[in-house]
Amino acid sequence: MLYLYDDDVAQGFVPFALTRPISELRAGIELVRRRWSIVSGAEATAFIGASHLADFEEEGAPPALAPDSIIPAGAVIANSRCVVALDESLNAKDSVWRCDGRVCAVRLDRPLPASALADGSFTLDSLGLNVAGVDLRARWVLAIWDFISQLSAQLADDIGAITPSITVVGNPGVTLGSHDVVIERGVTVEPYVIFDATSGPILVRGGATISAFTRVVGPCFIGADTIIVGDRVANCSIGEKCKIRGEISSSIVLGHSNKGHTGFVGHSYLGRWVNLGAGTTTSNLKNTYGTVQLWTQGGLTDTGLQFLGTMFGDHVKTGIGTLLTTGTVLGAGANIYGSATHPKLVSPFAWGDGEPYASFQLDKFIDVAARVMQRRGVTLNDALRRHLARAHATAANS
Repeated sequence: MLYLYDDDVAQGFVPFALTRPISELRAGIELVRRRWSIVSGAEATAFIGASHLADFEEEGAPPALAPDSIIPAGAVIANSRCVVALDESLNAKDSVWRCDGRVCAVRLDRPLPASALADGSFTLDSLGLNVAGVDLRARWVLAIWDFISQLSAQLADDIGAITPSITVVGNPGVTLGSHDVVIERGVTVEPYVIFDATSGPILVRGGATISAFTRVVGPCFIGADTIIVGDRVANCSIGEKCKIRGEISSSIVLGHSNKGHTGFVGHSYLGRWVNLGAGTTTSNLKNTYGTVQLWTQGGLTDTGLQFLGTMFGDHVKTGIGTLLTTGTVLGAGANIYGSATHPKLVSPFAWGDGEPYASFQLDKFIDVAARVMQRRGVTLNDALRRHLARAHATAANS
């Protein structure tokens, strides 16, 4: 049995923690939860996270652990802020695993009440203080922007680890560079596509379509059933069932999201069910070339990064020509538009073309979400409606 644990740091990862456990974020080519399932050989039983995620539901995701539950002896609890290497494995004889000297996963030697982990303050180190443990190749995510700052190295590691297990069909495009270009069976590559593997490997999963006049620059991952509609896609992880047009670089797209038109997106993270209007453009570099500040729960924080774009929460929508400055956070469910540059922080479920924003009314938001999800063959069921309503209420009360 495998449990994914969002500690108090993970629960503060704005804007994503409002609508999903951090184990359901993509790091490199895989979700954090899938990474731990692969290395442990077990599907996740549940996630342990904030109380407002009690009704979270998504394909393949485990349920939230009920607060009155008991986690049984023998279960593995993994910290969702630890991005474990895909070619690692957890030996059944071991009970403590560490990354950079800190405990990232433990196998319980006795039952543990779920209530002990409820507020996120519990540390897995306290369960492994007297055990040397096994060192894993992994990376800690100390802040939300680490998913972006670590992306290039993570993609290179992941593609190298997973390539031997993929059935490939060769490379029907033009290839540059010496790194691997892995095109899985079932991919459609139109004429005049260039795969530039000069700086890193490229992996395209089955069902994806790469349209003519696209340049894919490695390291890069394109997920199953995603459509790339031209221009330059560089150093990105694009999840499943997305549509991407126009230049995008050094960014993660979680899945089921659209950037269907031109407009530059760089060093950004797009949650699920995001739709960017034509010409939506992010700034990822300040005119001063200085480091970028990003809003966190502790206020504006210097990330130490010279390049950082926008964090797009789940269900964010932008209108035609939306302009976003460096280090912008768009809260989940925000629907913004207009030609003026928006502020660095837009609250969840905000609506409008600038401050002061109106509130996206819950019933209208739910109607839009249902239509958007249905286009991808996903039904907004009662549990998901409760989940989004709770996120809406949590945002209103915070």
